[in-house]
Amino acid sequence: MNQLNLPSPSERCWNTIGVSGDRACPELLEMIHCRNCPVYAQAGRSLLEREIPANYLLEWASSLAEEKIEQTAGTLSVVIFRLGQEWLALSALLFQEITQVSSVRTLPHRSNQIFQGLVNIRGELQLCISLRDLLGIGQVAAASTTHQMAYQRMVVVQSQKSSWVFPVDEVYGVQRIHPDDIRNLPATLSNAKDTYTKGIINWQNHSVNYLDDELLFYTLNRRLL
Repeated sequence: MNQLNLPSPSERCWNTIGVSGDRACPELLEMIHCRNCPVYAQAGRSLLEREIPANYLLEWASSLAEEKIEQTAGTLSVVIFRLGQEWLALSALLFQEITQVSSVRTLPHRSNQIFQGLVNIRGELQLCISLRDLLGIGQVAAASTTHQMAYQRMVVVQSQKSSWVFPVDEVYGVQRIHPDDIRNLPATLSNAKDTYTKGIINWQNHSVNYLDDELLFYTLNRRLL
């Protein structure tokens, strides 16, 4: 099959020092993910702007028409992040944006430990919550963080018509997992964090709580809206 010319190896830094490599790129501290980097965007544009070889579309149409087994069939995409010393995960489909930490505007007689107030995200006021307090996760000193360089972020998640913003201590990024790799929660655990957990994921020597987003959003809608 004819192939389009891909960016040169030096331009495919996302596979070597980016999120698909050893994550050594210093720009990741600011960009979080390679898809936010102008180098990645420019490589994509240059690929799209190249002339399509003869019969390229026809060959791909024939190839896609053949029955194939998708290698990633059955896997789940989750975003892994940290609150205090706890690593957590939510379905990647919920995430609308990951942004810098912004100031929160409290609302008289409405703001409380869980509902922080309103935060401006790209000119739109969004409801900001403390997922840390909802899950009962304690604060840790800056020197106790699990990584030497960790940057707090605010994440915007949405389920159906409900949208929420909450701060996190660190965002790792998107990870693909297989449902068989999710362990059941021990029946002896009963704290708030575990109430909202539907399984445990083993990831880089960490036990990651895979949160039940349906229960989480149901609780937020019932208690705060």
